[in-house]
Amino acid sequence: MVSSSHEAMHRIFQDHPGLFSRVSETLGIDFSPPTSVTVLPNDLTEISPVERRVDTLLRFDTEDDGSFLLAIESQSAKDPHKPASWAYYASYLLTKYRLQPVLLVVCQDRATAKWAARPVRFGPRQWPLLTLCPLVAGPHNMPVITDPAEIRKDLALATLSAITHAKDPDIGAILKAMTNVLRDTPHTITDPIIELIARGLGKHPAAEMWRNLVAVDLSFYKSSLSQELRAEGETRRAAEDILDVFDARGIDVPDAVRTRITDCTDPETLRHWHRRAVTAPTADAIFADEQP
Repeated sequence: MVSSSHEAMHRIFQDHPGLFSRVSETLGIDFSPPTSVTVLPNDLTEISPVERRVDTLLRFDTEDDGSFLLAIESQSAKDPHKPASWAYYASYLLTKYRLQPVLLVVCQDRATAKWAARPVRFGPRQWPLLTLCPLVAGPHNMPVITDPAEIRKDLALATLSAITHAKDPDIGAILKAMTNVLRDTPHTITDPIIELIARGLGKHPAAEMWRNLVAVDLSFYKSSLSQELRAEGETRRAAEDILDVFDARGIDVPDAVRTRITDCTDPETLRHWHRRAVTAPTADAIFADEQP
């Protein structure tokens, strides 16, 4: 199943195609900035039962280097079958478009990045037929950007940095610096970045950190994530109010009751339970006449 984190690591290049030039420069490889970029279909399926899809496929047209194809893959773990798939992508793209392909693999952990960066040779030891050499962007080579001035200079690169450093000990400083800059950035730019980082952090602990920062530091933004966070905050506080009433009255709250209260996401139900909690003889009495 494709994860949100997986999506963000390659879709950022669709939203900010010029980011590849800065990433390649960071990796020590000189690609000319594109004069135009075209998002191409990512379906590489042949007329056969085998379906193959590259995560993102872009065509770059440049003044100095001509045209080339950029295939971007998000990779969350080592997969011994992937290099063969990547080699297939490269051969297929060259055959279909008659343009030279480049493969960029984006990772969030160093072990996977190190694995993905290895040149892979296909063919007999005595005479390899081809060698696969992906470009790899990950926590091992993407900059840790915590300087607001650097973030303002290149928001797209700073966003990718935050995503690729999801497991980094400095992720808190990275995310805090991002919210400091986004607070003064137009909504049209800020909202997509908020969503990209939220998706990119996936289920890592940093995701909850980002949600809390957005809720507090960017509470006035109207992105779907911000609205979701504010709604979550309101229901969480309402649930805590109910538990505070029981605590003040010295009423024991069984785990099952506590879980039902804290899992509730309906504000009206929580208000109803809060009113009952003031006089209920036991904690579970607030659910009287209700189906569990």
